[in-house]
Amino acid sequence: MKHLPMYFFLAASLCAGATGAEKPNVLFILTEDQGPHLSYLGTPGIETPNMDTLANSGVYFNAAHVTYPVCSASKASIFTGRYNSANGLRNNTVNYHQPAAALTTAEKNAPLFLRNRIREEVPTLTERLHEAGYYQGVTHKLHVAPNEKFPYDEFLREPNQQMITDFIHRAGEAKKPWFLLNNIGRSHRPFPNSDLVPIRVDPNQVKLPAFLPDTPVMRQDWAEYLAAIELADRAVGQALEALRLSGQESNTIVVFAGDHGPAFQRGKMMLNTLGLRVPLIIRAPGLATEGRSDSLVSTVDIMPTLLDLLGLPALAECDGRTLRPVLQGNMKAKIHDFIFAEITHRPLAPDRGMQERTVLDDRFQLIVREGLEKEREVNADLKDPKPWGNRAYAETIRVKDQFPEAYKFLTWMDPQPLGGQTPAFELYETAADPDEMKNLAGDRAYQSEFARLHAALRQWSKSIGDTAMKYDSQPKP
Repeated sequence: MKHLPMYFFLAASLCAGATGAEKPNVLFILTEDQGPHLSYLGTPGIETPNMDTLANSGVYFNAAHVTYPVCSASKASIFTGRYNSANGLRNNTVNYHQPAAALTTAEKNAPLFLRNRIREEVPTLTERLHEAGYYQGVTHKLHVAPNEKFPYDEFLREPNQQMITDFIHRAGEAKKPWFLLNNIGRSHRPFPNSDLVPIRVDPNQVKLPAFLPDTPVMRQDWAEYLAAIELADRAVGQALEALRLSGQESNTIVVFAGDHGPAFQRGKMMLNTLGLRVPLIIRAPGLATEGRSDSLVSTVDIMPTLLDLLGLPALAECDGRTLRPVLQGNMKAKIHDFIFAEITHRPLAPDRGMQERTVLDDRFQLIVREGLEKEREVNADLKDPKPWGNRAYAETIRVKDQFPEAYKFLTWMDPQPLGGQTPAFELYETAADPDEMKNLAGDRAYQSEFARLHAALRQWSKSIGDTAMKYDSQPKP
C-alpha cells in the first residue's frame, strides 16, 4: 500500500457531510482550452510536474468530457449540473468580471448578456455556497451570465501565489469556509511564440493527432500549445503551494479540470474527442488519495459531487451524478452509460445556425447535425494568426494537396469559406480509432451501433427540453 499523506488521517471524516466550522474549503483550478495533455499521461514532449503531483495525490478521471466545447457554455454546465439546453446558456456570452451591482446600464442591456444566460430558476453552485455561508472568489474572468447568479465576494485578476494567499487570509478573517475558482488562462491562445521567446518543448519530440498535417509548422504550433500548458502548470504549482503554506490543505477539496479542448480543428467548438475530453482530478480529504478511473464522467457531474462532499442538499433537478463511488476507491464504478454534448450556432437567432449533438459510450461516438446549409460559427482563435497566433489553419490549407484528409476535416470545421460539406452524421469506433479518422456512419456493418446511439441521443434531447433538434425518426446516414 502506498504511503498515505498525513491529511488522509486528519480528515478521514470531513467529506462524509461535515457541517459548521468543519466544512471543507474548495480550491477549484480550471485551465482554459486544455485537453488531456500532461506528462502524467505520457504526452510526448511536455513536463507538468505540478499537475502530475496533484494527479498522484487524488483521482484522475481518464474519460472526463465537457458538455459544450467552448468557455461560457462549459462553465455554465459545470456550475449548474445541467446540460446547456436545460440551463439556458448555449454558446459564449459576454465577460463582465465584476459584481452584478457594478454593471452599467449599457452592460446590463447588451443583447448577448440578456438572452444568452442561465435561466433564473436554475441554481448555481455559487448561489448554493453563498447560502451555505462560504466566502467565495473567482480569478481571471467570469464569462457566464447573469452576474446576479454568481455572487462572489471577490473578483480577482490573473492569479498568483500571493493573491491566493491573501484570499485565504481574508476568508479566515471572515471566519468562513472558502471556495476559490482559480481560472488559469495561460493555456489559451495565443501560445508562447517560439519565434520570439524560447520554449522548453521540442517540436521534434511531440506527437500530433492524426488529423493534423505533420509538417514543421504544425509541430511548432502544437509544441507552443504544450509550452502554454507548462505555463499553466506553474500557476497550478503556485496555487497548491499557497494552499500548503496556509495550513488548510487537510481540510480542502481540490478540483482540477480543463474547460474544453484546445483551439485546433476538431478541438474547440467541435464535438470530436479533442474538443470534449479534458483532464479532471479530484483530491478530497478522507477519500481516495491515488487512482485512475476509466469511468465515463462529465463535467456536469462536478456540482453534484461537490454538494455531496460538502454535505449540502442535492439539486432538485440535475443532469450530473456524484462521483463519490469513484472517490471512495471504486475506480470501475459505473457513473454513466452515455456522455452527451451539444453546440448551438447563432444562439440568439438559432434558425440561422447549425445544430450539433453527440453521444458517446466507452467504444463509439455518434455526432448528429441539422441545418447543414446554415452558418457554422468558428471562433477567431481557431483560424486567425493575429492576434491569436494560430498557425494550424493556414498551414493545413497550404499543404492540402499533401494532406487531403487533414484539409477535409478543416473544411468540416469552417464549411462556408472553404466550400466544405460538413456531414450530417459521424460515427467512430473510438476504442480502435481514438483520433476519429474513419467515419463509419455509412457502413452497414455498424448500423446497429448507429441506431442504438441515435435512440439514446433522441431520448436525451427530449429529457433536457432540447427542441432545436428534430431528429429523423428513421435516419439514413
